[in-house]
Amino acid sequence: MKVIIDRDHLVRSVQDVMKAVSSRTTIPILTGIKIVASKQGVTLTGSDSDISIESFIPAEEEDRVIVDVITQGSVVLQARFFSEIVRKLPKETIEIEVKDKFVTTIRSGKTEFHLNGLDPEEYPRLPQIQEENMFKVPADLLKHVIRQTVFAVSTSETRPILTGVNWRIENNELMCTATDSHRLAMRKAKVETESEAYYNIVIPGKSLNELNKILEESNEPVHIVVTENQVLFKTKHLLFFSRLLDGNYPDTSRLIPTESQTDMIVKTKEFLQAIDRASLLAREGRNNVVRLSTLSDKVVEISSNSPEIGKVVEEVQCEQVEGEELKISFSAKYMMDALKALEGAEIKISFTGAMRPFVIRPLHDDSMLQLILPVRTY
Repeated sequence: MKVIIDRDHLVRSVQDVMKAVSSRTTIPILTGIKIVASKQGVTLTGSDSDISIESFIPAEEEDRVIVDVITQGSVVLQARFFSEIVRKLPKETIEIEVKDKFVTTIRSGKTEFHLNGLDPEEYPRLPQIQEENMFKVPADLLKHVIRQTVFAVSTSETRPILTGVNWRIENNELMCTATDSHRLAMRKAKVETESEAYYNIVIPGKSLNELNKILEESNEPVHIVVTENQVLFKTKHLLFFSRLLDGNYPDTSRLIPTESQTDMIVKTKEFLQAIDRASLLAREGRNNVVRLSTLSDKVVEISSNSPEIGKVVEEVQCEQVEGEELKISFSAKYMMDALKALEGAEIKISFTGAMRPFVIRPLHDDSMLQLILPVRTY
């Protein structure tokens, strides 16, 4: 194999596929990146058997030659070294040549590296996915949906199913739910499906985080294909495979209260900053708990108390406070995560008593909500 390739394109592709390469893998060849040169261009693949990413660099784009494939072929190169080398090479183009026993020469300007490659035949094949079950989501919407849910997945392996985000698709609507059993994030979005498709899958949170880093902000559609145990996200030059989590996701709909006893409407930014200030002292304590008390129909008090350090009290102006008087305690971190995920200048928080979960929503938008369980403080 011998190719001459534009450095910037190669660096970008290598960075993308590196997100799937793990240094801690039981299969040694998976610490490498597979490179395949064909007439159409160069394909790079990285995988850790949970996630696989394939990035394609076309030979030409908009009448500009990006890759000159002199001899077709393939090789697997150590990802860690290859990615560093490519990033630090001096010139705009890079020549990659594979000789006997997969010894690979990488040249740029006056610099020449020799890397020992591995046999690409030993690299695991990517799953072949039939593309009949497909739906489309614009990339920027997909990024929002991931960002607004994935932070709420569980980080503990005691219930593996909760380490993923539940995607349900019905009647051209995608509903994403994540919970770690102390809080819950939900987001709905309209999608284009090919037929009256119905899916109910759980995608690992880790996979969605990596996908989010790779996707570019654009309204280009991302094609999403679901099979029994895999999901494929497909953009113009990228394939992103992830395994799905086994098991049934718990029914979270009954957790969301339908009525409330106390409602408050606040400006998102001001409320977030007040919680942030209150958490300054709470963070030192092991529990990071802040307390909210209603004072009048326009004012709530946010406070936090750390016996060893001191306490903080702040009054926050609200647009309105309705219903019963309330004193409630909750995790400052969970509240801040929830507020950062929501869009909109104003939010409505609906409480059903001091010990029941409460719901946070943007004021005029039903497509997203955050739910938090309060903390008992005595």
